[in-house]
Amino acid sequence: MRNKIIPYNPELKFYARELRKNSTLCEVIVWQKIRKRALGVQFHRQVPMLHYIVDFYCHEIFLAIEIDGSSHDNKQLYDAKRQGELEKHGVQFIRFTNDEIKQHLFSVLLALEEKVEALTNA
Repeated sequence: MRNKIIPYNPELKFYARELRKNSTLCEVIVWQKIRKRALGVQFHRQVPMLHYIVDFYCHEIFLAIEIDGSSHDNKQLYDAKRQGELEKHGVQFIRFTNDEIKQHLFSVLLALEEKVEALTNA
């Protein structure tokens, strides 16, 4: 597999560690479903990349999972800029809202499995 590390601002390491310690409910739910190579690839939580932190990231297939909760309200331009910069490094994104995770977890997991399979077989 590819497994290329994207550079990051070292000052973000502490903040990423704090985010891991204080995960949201939806992040915990998703983490329980994707940890320990549950989808066949290894994800990491709160990963620093460039000047940003993504919720979950798989180095093997360059896939970032973002959980958009209330902290993302009114931040669509920031999120788009951030995603665009990371996509220039080959990162692909899949996004879910808190409501999708809470109300349609099965569909969320199915979408994740399909995305991982597509990238693994690419």
